[in-house]
This record gives sequence, structure tokens and C-alpha cells, in this order.
Amino acid sequence: MKDRGYNREPQQCHVKIKELRQAHQKTREANSHSGSEPQTCHFCDELHAILGGAATTTPTLCFDSAQGVGGNTEAGFGGEEDEEEVVDSSQQRSGETGFPNSQELFITLDLDPVHPEATQGGLLDPEGREGTSAAYVSPSQRLAKIRRRKKRTRDEMFSDLVLSSHTDRAQQNTWRQTISECRKTPYDHEERWRAEDGAPDPTAGASIDDENCWHLDEEQVQEQVKLFLSQGGYHGSGKQLNLLFAKVREMLKMRDSNGARMLTLITEQFMADPRLSLWRQQGTAMTDKYRQLWDELGALWMCIVLNPHCKLEQKASWLKQLKKWNSVDVCPWEDGNHGNELPNLTNALPQGANANQDSSNRPHRTVFTRAIEACDLHWQDSHLQHIISSDLYTNYCYHDDTENSLFDSHGWPLWHEHVPTACARVDALRSHGYPREALRLAIAIVNTLRRQQQKQLDMFRAQKKELLHKGITSITNLEGWVGHPLDPVGTLFSSLMEACRVDDESFHGFSDFTENMGQCKSLEYQHLPSHKFLEEGESYLTLAVEVALIGLGQQRIMPDGLYAQEKVCRNEEQLISKLQEIELDDTLVKIFRKQAVFLLEAGPYSGLGEIIHRESVPMHTFAKYLFTSLLPHDAELAYKTALRAMRLLVLESTAPSGDMSRPHHIASVVPNRYPRWFTLSHIESQQCELASTMLTAAKGDVRRLETVLESIQKNIHSSSHIFKLAQDAFKIATLMDTLPDITLLKVSLELGLQVMRMTLSTLNWRRREMVRWLVTCATEVGVYALDSIMQNWFTLFTPTEATSIVATTVMSNSTIVRLHLDCHQQEKLASSARTLALQCAMKDPQNCALSALTLCEKDHIAFETAYQIVLDAATKGMSYTQLFTIARYMEHRGYPMRAYKLATLAMNHLNLSYNQDTHPAINDVLWACALSHSLGKNELAAIIPLVVKSVKCATVLSDILRRCTLTTPGMVGLHGRRNSGKLMSLDKAPLRQLLDATIGAYINTTHSRLTHISPRHYSEFIEFLSKARETFLMAHDGHIQFTQFIDNLKQIYKGKKKLMMLVRERFG
Repeated sequence: MKDRGYNREPQQCHVKIKELRQAHQKTREANSHSGSEPQTCHFCDELHAILGGAATTTPTLCFDSAQGVGGNTEAGFGGEEDEEEVVDSSQQRSGETGFPNSQELFITLDLDPVHPEATQGGLLDPEGREGTSAAYVSPSQRLAKIRRRKKRTRDEMFSDLVLSSHTDRAQQNTWRQTISECRKTPYDHEERWRAEDGAPDPTAGASIDDENCWHLDEEQVQEQVKLFLSQGGYHGSGKQLNLLFAKVREMLKMRDSNGARMLTLITEQFMADPRLSLWRQQGTAMTDKYRQLWDELGALWMCIVLNPHCKLEQKASWLKQLKKWNSVDVCPWEDGNHGNELPNLTNALPQGANANQDSSNRPHRTVFTRAIEACDLHWQDSHLQHIISSDLYTNYCYHDDTENSLFDSHGWPLWHEHVPTACARVDALRSHGYPREALRLAIAIVNTLRRQQQKQLDMFRAQKKELLHKGITSITNLEGWVGHPLDPVGTLFSSLMEACRVDDESFHGFSDFTENMGQCKSLEYQHLPSHKFLEEGESYLTLAVEVALIGLGQQRIMPDGLYAQEKVCRNEEQLISKLQEIELDDTLVKIFRKQAVFLLEAGPYSGLGEIIHRESVPMHTFAKYLFTSLLPHDAELAYKTALRAMRLLVLESTAPSGDMSRPHHIASVVPNRYPRWFTLSHIESQQCELASTMLTAAKGDVRRLETVLESIQKNIHSSSHIFKLAQDAFKIATLMDTLPDITLLKVSLELGLQVMRMTLSTLNWRRREMVRWLVTCATEVGVYALDSIMQNWFTLFTPTEATSIVATTVMSNSTIVRLHLDCHQQEKLASSARTLALQCAMKDPQNCALSALTLCEKDHIAFETAYQIVLDAATKGMSYTQLFTIARYMEHRGYPMRAYKLATLAMNHLNLSYNQDTHPAINDVLWACALSHSLGKNELAAIIPLVVKSVKCATVLSDILRRCTLTTPGMVGLHGRRNSGKLMSLDKAPLRQLLDATIGAYINTTHSRLTHISPRHYSEFIEFLSKARETFLMAHDGHIQFTQFIDNLKQIYKGKKKLMMLVRERFG
């Protein structure tokens, strides 16, 4: 061979000879089947002459699911050494392969270890295994060894498979590099010989860029996916499905042809999930985790159809399959619960025959719609090809400064395309193992975004006066980039961050950069050497941060539907959490300053512009991150940004409705009506967090605290959130290790007062807690704050709250001790509290009279005023319960005559019927009679007519009658005159009137009870008659009256024979 101009190592020749022998063996076996067509191979005759009929090679180890037996065409070294074990050809003909019935998804031979000498000279295969001994092992022996192996669960095997992918990839990369270096040495005489004679290279292996074709166990994949889906959210099934998706991405990155096939199998099982039709029938939404799995499925299909090297027939078959799935009724919609009739994403592109295809005929966009539309995209654009293929593609003489120019002022290439679509290209390049090309396109896209950003700023500055005068704005982007199904900002950010990660294995394509980093293996992010198309001082890290800030600050409409809105919030928080992992330096701070200034000045293109659309996504979470990042470096800009972001126009009825010339699917249908923002509570909590962060940072700065307070009062519309801010400010101002910050305390008090005003006329279950806290806060501020809230109580509290909580707390001993008040200050504060109490009693005597009397006890004039208020209100609207309560209080305070007067007023409002013998007012009636009895005969004589008029219950009247006859009325009468000490006679007034009323009540009650009496109540009725007899006998002719009463009962109710028999037995 050297004589003919070839310079090959023995190892290369050895491997090539092995491949030729395997090809010859495969041909012989195919021709040995009866009825099969004759097969041939390269150098078939020569090999037959050399090898004859004694073939010792084994079939290759790698299988493609669609083709049956095939080689590892990626590397050209798919076979084993001559010493590998042999599978009998008869076994192949009978369908036996010698493989175990494994639960592995990707089946490879797991051979027994052999002596090291047997592997000398062997090359690693794609799985990283070495050659084995030539000793023949029969199929029965191999099966016996397999059966003896320890069985593993599916989860264990699946986890081992996924965890081993990193090691496999590193081994394959090393192997590829070795083989590539062996082939890339140029030999002029070899090329000349091949050009002249056209002879094939007998030692050339397969190209390193060829596709892999690993075996795929389709049934096992389907069973696994079906099992995980059937488990719902239990047993970590979502995690396992995400691992499957990760394996698909790994297969795509390794350019394995089975990646698309595996995703097809997964998708078919997802489409066959019975829960889809069940959810559709019930009208319920799928779970959030399940919905995220569908999103990942759609994103993977987007990557597959955008494969830059796929064949047209492949893309056509994928398109057919996607359209089939898309037409199924249960196919999930892209935005979760709502259809979105956005235009085709290729409408903004100048390329493609179907670029202007209208999608309005589709009722809803499904998770596959974008992948279907992406089938119209191609990679043949010459400008695009130059961008992704070269780092030297520039045009310094290009002076076209139009909107769609191909180069910027630096001569660097730009790529004008619908941003999510352009970023989908970047994701596809990364997914298919082209990291360098993906990075080049990502840089071009970011440079395009930065140029557009500057042009937008210039355009707004030119029209600023006119737009601000009109007071309207519009959404300049039909689709927001954060929360977008294709996640364009996240894709650009991840691509650029991978390029600056100090880990040469994670981004092996950039060896020229990582070599400069030495042996550092940490995962920290560094400013790696700048790219040709970056300005001085910029790096991939600064570019990643800048594109994240651009995406987060974009003014975008809040999408429809719960899931889409939650996704916007979730993606924003995820992106910010990634930014928070980056340590800021001077270079990044400059980027933050630059973007913050742009956001404040960019008008309708920014979510922080002076005027924003009413339904644009709020910037609270993003602004909080900007604020904390900028505060140590530029406090003025940080506060300006955060204060601008405090707006929540969707809750303001006077907010501008926006430019109604916008597309109909974005314009508000009813401008002054709340739209369906399902995440509004989360948004309000984020607004509250932003305000709390500013309050904490502004401690000690009077001017900034006042500015923040004004913004809170203007923009926060939730009383509970304002109350939380007030509590937070109070805690910060009164930390144990520092003196109270009086300015922050005043801010806390002002927020508390606003809460009181907001909740005064509404129902709030925390209202009492809020009132108590406000009094505590005012106590910390000082006596003047307490005096102020009492003087303005009618704008802050209800009368009941003002008397029972505010005034009572102010006059408590603990408050006096806390404020260190002298006697003069105490009296002044008490005077304010009494004035408040009297005002409340005038406004609401029913609920405040007793509290007013209690608060005015120590001031005679105030007490008399309160008592007079009670008397005036007694005839107008106070109930007997309230009057009895105040009367008991008066007796307790030593005013029995006033108590008696109030009791008589209460009796006028009372009415007890014959059957209300357990009424709660009975005790009050007995107390009133006892009070009158204790005061004297005159008072008792005055109240008994009221009792007879108000009480019809016989048992209550008899109880009062007995109490009045047991003792002499009051030992001391009016004017200090002593009573005679004689018991009152039942034959004279007023007890005679009470006795007659009691007997009459018993008679009426007896007839009422007999009307609807049942046998089970007979014994109870007999006891009732016994009590009645006792009352009858108190009269001088009571015995005769009771006998006549019983006789009348026997005559009237003679039909109730059993009852009348019981009456005769007891009463004769």
C-alpha cells in the first residue's frame, strides 16, 4: 500500500478488514435464504475469493428500528473485533438474535468480562465497550447467564440509562476526535489518484457526520409512556416523562435518527390518553404539570421539523403526522383553555412559498400548530447560511440604514425575522448538535434586537409630545416573548450562558475559548473572550443579561386563560431566578443602567413607559429585581424604575383604554370593566412585595419615604395588602436593637389610616384586628396621633369601634404608662375620649350607650349627658335587651332609681306569650320586679301593671307572685320613710291584679295545650295542673274556682277519656 501512495496505520487496516468481512458475511447470509433476491456488496468477488465460505465475523451490534440490521454509520466502527462472540446464522434465520428480553429502552449487548489480553488493539465502540474474546458461547449458555443476573426495576434501569448519558457522550466525543484526526491529514497524491482512477479507499471508515442508528425498543417505549400517563401525578411519573423528553433531546444532539421516531411513539401515547376526552367532556382544565408536558412535546416537535439537515421526504411525513394529530378534537390548545387566532408565525418572514398562509380558518391553535407552520421554514437563505457558518461574515461598506437592513453600522450581520421563530432556529441548532452555529445566530438576533431597541427609542422621542398629549398607547408586540410557547428569551439566554460557562465539556465546541481557562471545572459564569460581533468590553455573559432584560421589560398584553397567564408569571420568575445567580460587576451594572434608562424612556415599546396599555403585563416582579440590583450603584435610577412599575392600571376605572385601532383580539371589549385576570391576586402580592422592598430600603430617608408612601396610596387598591405594608413598616421602624424611626412610623400610621378609610363601609373579617393595630401604631407615634384619630373618628371607625376599642384602649392604664403622660396630658386625652364616646352615643345609642356611660363615669357632667342620651333613645329604637343591660349597669354603679326607670322603659318593649317559659328575658323581668320590690310598695305597684301587660306566661307570673308575697317590700321607701313591715295582701292592689292575671294565664294556657295535646304529654299536663291549683288556692275562693275549672275541663274534653281519667284520679 505504501508503494501505491497510501500511508495507513495497522490499526486502521485491521478495522477496515473487519468491516469488509462483516459486509461479506451479511451478503452471504442474505443469499442463503430461499426465495430472496440476490444481494451483493463492494468487492464481493474479491472477498469471496479471499475469505471463501469460512466467515467468522458476527453481525453488527447496532440496529435501526425502521431498517432492521444496520451499521453504526456515524463512525464506521460499529462491529466488534475478530475475537468477538459469534451468533449462529441459523439463529438469525429463525428470528432469534440472542438478545435478552430486557426492559431497557435502547438495547445493546452486555457481554461478560474477559481477560485483558484479549482486548489488546481493539477500538472503543460507540457505547465505550472494548472487544472481547473469540471464545464461542452458545445461545443456551448466554441465556443461562442472563437469567442469573439480578433483576432490576424499570425505574432503576431508566435512571441508570439517563445518568450514564454524560459519560457516554464524553467517551464518544473522545473517540470521534481521535478518528477525525486520523482522517483529516491531507495527502495530495491520494486525492490525485482518486481523481484519476476513481478507485474507492479500501480503508476509509464512515463519516463522523453520519447519523447514528441505535436500536429502539418501540413496544417498551410505548408501555413506559402509557404507564407513566396512567399514574397521573403520582409516583414521580411527571419526572420520568421529563427524563424521556431529555433522552429525546440527547438523541437529537447526537443526531440519532431514532430521536424523531421515539418522539412519535411518545406523542401517540399522549394523544391516546383517555383523560383528554374526559376533560373535554367535563369542561375542566388539565393539571398544570400535565399541561407543561404537552408544552415540552410541542417544543420538541418544533426542534425536529427545524432540523437543518433533514430531508424533504422526512419533513413531509412529519407534517402529515402533525396535521393528523392537530385535527383530533381532544388535541390540547396552545394557550390551555382559550383558542388564540394569532396570525401564522411565518407571516413576518420574507421566505417560504406559504409564508402568507392565513390561519384564521383554524378555530384554535393547538400545541402542534407552530410545528406545522415551521414546516414551511427553510435554511437556504444565503444571508442566514453566512451568519451561521462563519465568524468573519461582515460588510463594512454596507450603508443601508433601513429597518430591514442586513448589516448594522458596524458591518455586523443582522437577522430580521419574527423573534420567536428566529429563536426557534437557535433552539433547533442547539438541539441537533450545532452549538457554534446556534451561538452565531443568537448573537445576530441579539444585535438585531438592540438595533431595533435604539430605533424604537428614536421613533418615540420624535413623537413623544403628540403621544403624551393624546394619553393613549398601544401594544407593539402581538405576542410577549416572556411566557411565549417557544420561550425565545429563555432560548437566547441559555445559548449565551452556555458559551460563557467555565466547563469545557458542557460546551465542547468552543475549545479555542475554554483552552484559555486552564483546568477550571467550576460552573461559575465568566466573561470569556469577546466574539467578533460584540463591542469592546462585551462578552457572552453581558449579552445574555442584556437580552433577558430586553425581554422582561417588553410591554406585552396579558394573554387570555388561566394557564397562559400563570405561564407568563412562572416564566418571568424563572428567568429572574437565573439572573439572580449571576454576580454583578461593573460591566453588568452598566448594562442594567442602560436598559433601565431605555425602559423609562421608550414609551409604548416598554412596560415601564410613561403611558402603558391598561391590560399590559405588570412589571412588579421585574422592577423589584432591577431595584435591588441597581440600589447599591445608582439609587436614584433604582427608585425611579421601581416607582414607575408600581402602576396597576387594570384596577383603575379611569385608566386609558388604549389605542382602539389595534387588532380586535387585543383591544379591550369593555374599557372600564375588569378583564378576566386569573392571576390578579398574585400580581397584587408582587406589587406589595415591590412596595415593601422600597419601604425597607428607604428607612431613614424622609424624602424617599414620602415618595414611596404617595405611590402606595395611589397604586395599591387592596386594603389587605396596604395593611400588610403598614405592619411591615411598623416592624422595621420598631426593631428591638435600634431606636424607633419616627418617619417610618408615620408612614405606617398613614397606611393604617388609609386602610381604615377603605374598609369603613365594607365587610372585612380582619377589621377589628386592623383597628386594634392602628391604635397601637398611633400610641407608638405619640399622644398627638391618638388625639388626631379620636377627633377624626367618624372618617375612620364605626361608632361601636370608636367606643369599644379606640376610646377604651386610649383610656387604659397600659396606654398611659406607655406614653409617660403627666396629669394634664392624661386629662386632655380622657376629655377627647369622653367627647368621642358621647358623639358615638348620639349617633348609635343602641350599641354605644353603655360604652359611653362607662367611659364617662369619672366625669359627672359627661355621665349625666350620656344618661340623658339613653333616656331619649329609649322611646325611639332601643330594644328591651339593651335597656335591661344598661339598667343593670346603673344598679351596679349605685343608681337604683335610674335603673328602675330604665327597667320600666324596657318592660314597655317586652312581650312574653303563654308558651315562652324559657325566654331569655325572663331573668330580666324577675330582676326588674325584685328591684321594684326592694325599692318599695309604690315602685312595685307601678311595675306590676306593666308586668301583667307584657307577660302572658303563667309560670313566670306565678313565680313573680310568690316572690312578692314572701317578703315585705323594701326596708327603706322613698324619701327615707320606713315601711310598716307588713306583707302585702293578695286581696288588694297591686297583688290582686297580679293574682287574677296569673289565674287567667293558667286557664288560657290549659285550653291552648289541650287543643293539640298528645298522650305522651299527659303526665306533663297533670303536673302543670298541679302548679295551677297551687296558684288558685292563693285566692280566698281559689278552691271553688279550681273545682269549677276541672269540671269544665271534664265536660269540654270528655272525648279525651284517658286524660280525663288521669285528671279524676289526681283532682277528683
